[in-house]
Amino acid sequence: MQSNLQTTVNSTLPISGQTAIQQAPQTNAEQSIGSILVKTGKLDSEKTELILKRQALKNVRFGEAAIQLGILKEDDIRFALARQYHYYYLLPNDLVGSDELISAYQPFSHQAECLRTLRSQLSLRWFTTWPLRKTLSIVSAGSGEGKSYLAANLAIMFSQLGKRTLLIDADMRHGRQHELFKLPNQNGLSTILSNRSDATSIQHVPAFMDLSVLTSGPTPPNPQELLGRQLFVSLLAYASHEFDVVLIDTPAATQYADATTIAVLGGGALLVTRQDSTRLEDTRKLTDRLTELGVPMVGAVLNHF
Repeated sequence: MQSNLQTTVNSTLPISGQTAIQQAPQTNAEQSIGSILVKTGKLDSEKTELILKRQALKNVRFGEAAIQLGILKEDDIRFALARQYHYYYLLPNDLVGSDELISAYQPFSHQAECLRTLRSQLSLRWFTTWPLRKTLSIVSAGSGEGKSYLAANLAIMFSQLGKRTLLIDADMRHGRQHELFKLPNQNGLSTILSNRSDATSIQHVPAFMDLSVLTSGPTPPNPQELLGRQLFVSLLAYASHEFDVVLIDTPAATQYADATTIAVLGGGALLVTRQDSTRLEDTRKLTDRLTELGVPMVGAVLNHF
């Protein structure tokens, strides 16, 4: 198991900037809005033919013709345009995740814009090229402060940036990421750390090109002991090699010692607090404890502000 996690990918020759640019363009068929909507199940061939006839008759864009016919809505066109620019998000009727995934379902909302600001700050302050940092733990003093919500939405945001992103649900007692992304949870972090599965337990989220999730797995009787094993260190090393950004969702720090262990091994922490909920004294104790252990506190987020 340990050797599997530490296996490196085969090296490949880098493509020069000029070559990459020359290889980037696709054919019109691959890039067209109609083709994208057909591939994603939003259109069938019969409706596409009707739209193309209307487009030729009225000399308008494909999207305009589709809306005039009442076949598509503005949201459908916006969705296809986003896919053309490799910006992946979901439509409201896409039942592939919880509606808490604001970054996916409401990418143009005020909340999503706030998350983009946070993403930018983290990119500048932590996920820099030198020194190379790829792993960040999302911590909070208590439960119900929005830690899992923030971790999930940040993971989506980084994947939308084109970063190969891994979200690890390290709350093996009350994991939520499998519920938020509607993923199976038979295997996950707990089965990896108990040597009953390997890195194939990491699940790619099909709706997002660059997003993968490692769910918490079945609840074990000894989460703290599992996190203290060398396998967890090996897993983080593997993740840092395979992904550009690794975000770790942690348990409530006032209830369990897991968050401290995870933050120390993860290298840095982002503190989440909730308005009218978080106890200041609990937060102070958590930050003092992490600072004493040498964990960089990258920043703090006030949730539900």
